[in-house]
Amino acid sequence: MADNDKAHRIHHEDARGAVSNTGLRYVLAISLGLAVIAMSLVWIIPALAMAH
Repeated sequence: MADNDKAHRIHHEDARGAVSNTGLRYVLAISLGLAVIAMSLVWIIPALAMAH
């Protein structure tokens, strides 16, 4: 009879079935920064044009 009370430990990468990828974090950070810059320019450029 098997011992079912024994705890089985699995490494987190084995449980996920994938390796953590830091490249995705860089893509998300860069795209967020570009989105903030683009939205700022969309707001600032017309405001400067109206000031003159």
